[in-house]
Amino acid sequence: MNKIARRTLSCLLTAALAATVSLAPLFADRAHAQSRDGVRASARTDRGALAAYARDLTALARRGRLTPVGAHGAEVGALVRVLSRGARNNPVLTGETPYGKASIVAALAARVAAGDVPAALAGKRVLTLDTGSLVEGARDAAEVNARVRSVLAEVAAARGSVILFVNDVDGLVGANAAHGAVASRLFADALARGDMNLVGATTPAAYQTFIRSDASLAKLFDEVPIKGATSETASDVAKRADDDSFAGDKIAPDLREMMRSARSENERTSVILQADDVRDAELVALFERYGVRVGAAMAELGAVKLDVPFGALEALAASGATHHLSPDRAMTASGHVTATTGTDQIRNPQSNGGLLGTGLLATTSSVDGTGVGIAVIDSGIDAAHASFANRIKFKKDFTPENRPDQDPFGHGSHVTGAAAGASTTNGNMYQGVAPKANIIALRVLDGKGVGTTSALLAALNWILSPADPTKPLTPANPTNATKYNVRVVNMSLGAPALDSYKNDPVCRAVRKLVDAGIVVVAAAGNDGKDTAGNKLYGRIHSPGDEPSAITVGAANTFGTDARSDDGVTTFSSRGPTRGSYLDDSGVRHYDNLYKPDLVAPGNKLIFAESDMGSGARNYIVTQNPQLDSGITDNDNKRLMYLSGTSMASPVVAGAAALMLQVNPKLTPNEIKMILMYTAQPLKGFDMLEQGAGELNVAGAVQLAALVRQDLPSSPATGTSLLTAAAPTTQTTIAGQTFTWAQGIMLKQRWAKGVNLIAQYQKIYGLGVVLGDGVVLGDGVVLGDGIVLGDGVVLGDRVMISDGVVLGDGVVLGDGVVLGDNIVTSNGVVLGDGVVLGDGVVLGDGVVLGDGVVLGDCVNALSTLVGGDNTPGMSAR
Repeated sequence: MNKIARRTLSCLLTAALAATVSLAPLFADRAHAQSRDGVRASARTDRGALAAYARDLTALARRGRLTPVGAHGAEVGALVRVLSRGARNNPVLTGETPYGKASIVAALAARVAAGDVPAALAGKRVLTLDTGSLVEGARDAAEVNARVRSVLAEVAAARGSVILFVNDVDGLVGANAAHGAVASRLFADALARGDMNLVGATTPAAYQTFIRSDASLAKLFDEVPIKGATSETASDVAKRADDDSFAGDKIAPDLREMMRSARSENERTSVILQADDVRDAELVALFERYGVRVGAAMAELGAVKLDVPFGALEALAASGATHHLSPDRAMTASGHVTATTGTDQIRNPQSNGGLLGTGLLATTSSVDGTGVGIAVIDSGIDAAHASFANRIKFKKDFTPENRPDQDPFGHGSHVTGAAAGASTTNGNMYQGVAPKANIIALRVLDGKGVGTTSALLAALNWILSPADPTKPLTPANPTNATKYNVRVVNMSLGAPALDSYKNDPVCRAVRKLVDAGIVVVAAAGNDGKDTAGNKLYGRIHSPGDEPSAITVGAANTFGTDARSDDGVTTFSSRGPTRGSYLDDSGVRHYDNLYKPDLVAPGNKLIFAESDMGSGARNYIVTQNPQLDSGITDNDNKRLMYLSGTSMASPVVAGAAALMLQVNPKLTPNEIKMILMYTAQPLKGFDMLEQGAGELNVAGAVQLAALVRQDLPSSPATGTSLLTAAAPTTQTTIAGQTFTWAQGIMLKQRWAKGVNLIAQYQKIYGLGVVLGDGVVLGDGVVLGDGIVLGDGVVLGDRVMISDGVVLGDGVVLGDGVVLGDNIVTSNGVVLGDGVVLGDGVVLGDGVVLGDGVVLGDCVNALSTLVGGDNTPGMSAR
């Protein structure tokens, strides 16, 4: 370790941020580390309970941070009328969709702030209660109840001047209360005493089932139905007053470092500004005053690219219209696959012995991704390659090179081949997972494999934009996602995850796609080791650190179809995620999410090799001729080797396309749940390396086909999810039978149980983040009032698999996991109060934070070229 410490270097993918650091302050004892955690908790509670667990919407409105919605004036008026009747009159907005309700309450807050309300409401404050933060980091239910009492005590002391907004109010009070009976009773008693008014939101069915049917609650609440469709733009989502809100310092940490290093205030840089309206008068005036040049706007994502002097950044951050500023960061590309993943077993339904049930799978149709659109955001696709003949439905270049038909770098064509390539030689040996899926090629990386955040955002924005951008969104002019049936997006690229996912513009864009019903698959990154071969933890890339994305690490199949020898590659990035933000008290908060979600084959895979015609090779093969497989010398049919999580990610994207082919009603969260539930835990690897385990396409498609397609729009928790009995939780591939993981990861917890697949859970719906939740006591609370039904068991430890079921594994370390901390093998706790800027040793590895790596970084391209020095797919 001392040898490594002496060679400590900072090693970001963006070399401009390199800096030498010292390890000395980081090797404090555990007691000191945990005392800092206490400081963090104290810093939050010292601000007061309401300041810690709620946001003042009226104060935000006075600062210009909230914009009233134009529609739903009737509903806002109804809220005003109910609340004006005084105590014990509490309106509940009911609507089928998860969107728009917070925007209506924001409009109410704006009216209160402007004084445009009856005298009974004058001077009141509308606060949104973050129910998730009430349980975050709590040791047990008693601590949560203590927090609830402190909130209610402050509310009572305000003598009726507080109006609390609670989304999913049925998760706060009543029989469906996620926070337990004690907390539910405390809130109900406060409402009955008239200590406060509450504005709730839920679905009509939940209101009828959990509130109106309860006589004691029914007299305290009045239903306010939302009439008509509640549409919500990207900027509306950005304003949502919940846990998805922007957090901490408005200037990203690496941008602050660039400001400190700038030669003068007049030196310019490219940044991404996130705002509700980039045409806001205050922002426009600032642009003019400081000579800011406005570039591409990504309206659907609430973002814009700016060329700005460093001296203008603080002024832009001070504007109430600005949410966040970050650099236009550089983005880089980071056995027989269909046999070893079980894809071949479901390819021909006539020969699967009834494995996959009825319906589509019992017909002569092949399970091959037909009709499903996969958008590949990468270095482009060689449109002339035989692997993709007649299936590229749209292509667009977002780089300055304007080469939509080509892939001069060579990465994107190989990635697309893994997801959806047809085999051009030797039967189906080099076939992608979904060889009949439609392909949408969105080029954001240039001929050297480098791109920018702004180009990536522009591609994501295109997906959500109207097909004809000059006309409004209508059934005749749908989004590009609808026009091309884009159900899956693959991003085998990334950048260091410095910002918290709450602030990172790419993560927030991914969240919007998932909320729109699109599955997003992202590579974990290839920073799993340093040049000395030491394991590194905490290096998941953005956007793989986004909770709603399906983040994929790389497995090593050692070139065999059998899975008994499979493991995680040495280069695959490990969790936890280490994006962070700095709060108003100067305390840094790390995300610390479990990632990756699962692993898939990613070492020395053979798929499409792009060329430039007339025998000219792509950049990667030109620099590394050994990567050409030698299978054929024909232009447009060549195949090449590549390695990395970039290759593993499209394998999962192809699997998602197969699942959507057999069951197009699946939500992104259901896809993610099924992939984790059916995965094979790999012996000897912990959750921070393999997630739930290795991809099992056969099991995932089998389970997907059993999920009901006739569920109502907002099913109640516990509703039967399957059309038949739960399947046997085992799969046999290449003669080896293995047991499924039978669980899913939720932030820093492991949920396990057959009712995850037998019964509908609220976390499967749109607008809910699978993986961004927290748990209470024996495990019923997930996030903001989201509930897991009976029969689901939750754990709170990082585990090593015993090769059968991850949930039965060995706990790493002897410590007890408290709150959102992760205990590792040598007992070091990773919490928000522990500074890991220079790395802390975790067992046989190293944990990295703040973009700092111990030792020399392994070059990303060297991983693509070399992979692990073990057998890979054979060239026949």
